Amino acid sequence: MQFEDSLFAGTCATPASPRKKPRQARAAVTLDAIFEATIQVLLDVGSHQLTTTRVAERAGVSVGTMYQYFPHKQALIYALNERYLEALAERIEVACAKHHGVPVAEGVEALIDVYWRAKTERADVTRALYRSVADMDNQTLIDAFATRTDTATTAMLSSASDASFADVASVNRTLVTVIFGAVRHAFERGLSGPTAEDLHRQLVAMCLAYLQETDRRA
Repeated sequence: MQFEDSLFAGTCATPASPRKKPRQARAAVTLDAIFEATIQVLLDVGSHQLTTTRVAERAGVSVGTMYQYFPHKQALIYALNERYLEALAERIEVACAKHHGVPVAEGVEALIDVYWRAKTERADVTRALYRSVADMDNQTLIDAFATRTDTATTAMLSSASDASFADVASVNRTLVTVIFGAVRHAFERGLSGPTAEDLHRQLVAMCLAYLQETDRRA
């Protein structure tokens, strides 16, 4: 799953982490407000015109408070994308954990559904995040995301009640590449309505046919 969200990976800038992490509930609320304001500014003016001053004004915090967490724009955008990928990985982990020991078709349908919804429920935000890191090196974040999701999806496939795979790592790598790639393509094309629903169904059918072919019990 190395290519997942490859638009999040660039080559120009060095990753920048937040200056400090929130330790109290009030600080966490402030950070939430900053992140939401960052999304709003990205949607309004784009990443090139985003500044920490604009974000601070939208969040209702002082520039000094902003600087305590994010010394510059790159640190802010990096942290926002880290937050996004962590939330996405958690959603996949939860869905996979809930489907341990079920028939493989049920688990795969759940995986496709959770990833599809995550990408499309706030499509404008996802597009803004893609664009915001075009010139940043996010490989560390992508690698962490891949490790978490590969672990979750492999465990789910391994526990399937009606399938067994000789090389589950290879099967999983192929499966998630197909799922994530197809959903990303649908998202980038802006597919919606019946067309998107049809693609969703066809993706499930294709993945299940592949898994049946590779099931060593078949």
